[in-house]
Amino acid sequence: MMKHLFVLIICGLCLATPLSAQSNKLIKELENKRGTLQRQIAETESLLKNTKKDVGSQLNSLAVLTGQIEERKRYILAMNNDVELIDRELKSVEQQLGALRRDLREKKKKYESSVQYLYKNKSIEEKLMFIFSAKDLSQTYRRLRYVREYATYQRIQGEEIVKKQEQVTAKRNELKQVKAAKVTLLNDRESEKAKLEAQEKDKRTLVGNLQKMQKGLQQEISKKRREANQLNARIDKLIAEEIERARKRAEEEARQEARREAEARKKTEGGARPSAKETKGGKRDDSEAERASTGARKKAEPLESYSMSKADRELSSSFINNRGRLPMPISGAYIITSRYGEYAVEGLRNVKLDNKGIDIQGKPGAQARALFDGKVAAVFQLNGLFNILIRHGNYISVYCNLSSASVKSGDMVSTKQNIGQVFSDGSDNGRTVLHFQLRREKEKLNPEPWLNR
Repeated sequence: MMKHLFVLIICGLCLATPLSAQSNKLIKELENKRGTLQRQIAETESLLKNTKKDVGSQLNSLAVLTGQIEERKRYILAMNNDVELIDRELKSVEQQLGALRRDLREKKKKYESSVQYLYKNKSIEEKLMFIFSAKDLSQTYRRLRYVREYATYQRIQGEEIVKKQEQVTAKRNELKQVKAAKVTLLNDRESEKAKLEAQEKDKRTLVGNLQKMQKGLQQEISKKRREANQLNARIDKLIAEEIERARKRAEEEARQEARREAEARKKTEGGARPSAKETKGGKRDDSEAERASTGARKKAEPLESYSMSKADRELSSSFINNRGRLPMPISGAYIITSRYGEYAVEGLRNVKLDNKGIDIQGKPGAQARALFDGKVAAVFQLNGLFNILIRHGNYISVYCNLSSASVKSGDMVSTKQNIGQVFSDGSDNGRTVLHFQLRREKEKLNPEPWLNR
C-alpha cells in the first residue's frame, strides 16, 4: 500500500510539469517570414510606373510586371506552406488538449475517491483508533506515517487538479490563437490571389499592346541582343585573361613548392652519405644537383593540373559552402525582372530572351554590393557604363550597368561591400537595373540558387 502511495505521489509530481506551448513561437516565425516577403512586394510595386507607349518602355514594364507576378506567386506559395504548418500545429494542440482533459478527469476521479475515504474516516478518534490499535510499536509508527503521507497525497492531488485545470485553460486559449491565425492567413491569401489575378490581367493587356507592335518589338529585341552579345564578349575575354593569370600563379606556386622539396631532399641526402660524384676540388657535380631538382619538380607536377593557388582553393571552398546564403548583389528593395537562361516571353510570338545572368531592378540610388569576399579582377567601361568582375577563388561574379565604380582592379573586397552605384535611366522614369552574372571559370551559372531570397 505504501509503495503504491509513493508511486501515485511521484506520478502526480511528474504530471505537474507545465507543458511548453510552441504555437505562439511558430506563428510569430511564420508571420515574420511572410512579413519580409510582403514588404518586398510592397516596396517593388512602385517600380512599375512607366506611362510611355514606346516598345522599349512597354517591354520593360512587362519585365517588371512579370517579376512582380513571380514574387506574388512565391508569397502565395509561402502562405500555402504556412497553412499546412498551422494545420499540423492545430491538430497537435487539439491532441494535447484532449490528453490534458483526460488527465484532468482521472485526477478528479482519484481526488474524489480520496475525499470519500477521508469523509468515511474523518474523526480524530477513528484515526487514533487506527494508529493505537496496532499490535506493536513498529506497526504504530508505520500507521502514523501512513496517515500523514495520505494527507500529503490528498493535498498534492488537490494542487495537481488546480495546475492541470490551468494547463487545460492555457491550451484552450492556445487553440483559439492558432485557429485565429489560420483564419487571418486564409483571408490574406485570398487577398493576395485577387491582387495576383489583377496583375495577370494587366500583363495580358500589356502583351496585347506589344503584339500590335510586332515589328518594333523585334527591332527592340535585336537591339538588346546585340548589346548583350557585345557585353558578354568583353566579359568572356576578361575572364579568360583572369583564368590564365590564375593558372600562372598556381604554376609558379607549384614550382616553388617543388624547388623547396628538392632542396630539402638534397640536404637530407647530403647529410646521410657523401656524394658519389665529386670534382677534383672536392665539390659535388652541379649537373647531379640539377637533375635531382628537375626530378623532384617533375614528380610534383604536371603543372597543367594546377589551375588555382592554395588561397584560391580555400576561397572557392568557402564560396561553395555559402551556396543559397549569399546576399543579393543590390542594396534596398529589388525585383528580378529577367531570369537566367533562354526562354520565350509568354504571350509574344517569336520573342526569345537569352540571359547569361539575371536582371535585378532596384530603386534609384541603389548600390551594387560584392557577393562575397574576393579580389577585383577587372573594372571596364562599355557604352559609358562601368562593369566589375570579382574573383572568389575559381568563381567570378560580374556586376554590370553601373554609373560609377568605387573599386579598382586588384582591390580586395568583403561581403556586402558597396562597389559602385547602379545606373538610373533618367529617360525611362529612373529605371535602375543591375545585370548580374556568376561564373565558375568560363562556365556560366544560374545565380538564383546561390542567393539568399
